Amino acid sequence: MGLARSRITAQGQISVPVNVRRKLGVGPGSMLEWVEEGNRIVVRRAGHFTSEDIHQAVFGGSPPAPHTTDSLRDGIRHNIEHRHARS
Repeated sequence: MGLARSRITAQGQISVPVNVRRKLGVGPGSMLEWVEEGNRIVVRRAGHFTSEDIHQAVFGGSPPAPHTTDSLRDGIRHNIEHRHARS
């Protein structure tokens, strides 16, 4: 027998049993994905990716060095001065 059972409503909805929610670490608003693996359908928690995960996947290597608020302000000021400089 499986981990748990659910019944499908007339509207096509299901309830996720509490022991499955706990095992997946999901709650209200969480996203689940349905994946076909051979002749089975697997339900799993949808992945959450941080900006560091995405940066590493795109550019490889280590995540970028953190910036201070002052360095960000200086960069914005420099960019505005450069874009709006009068020749």
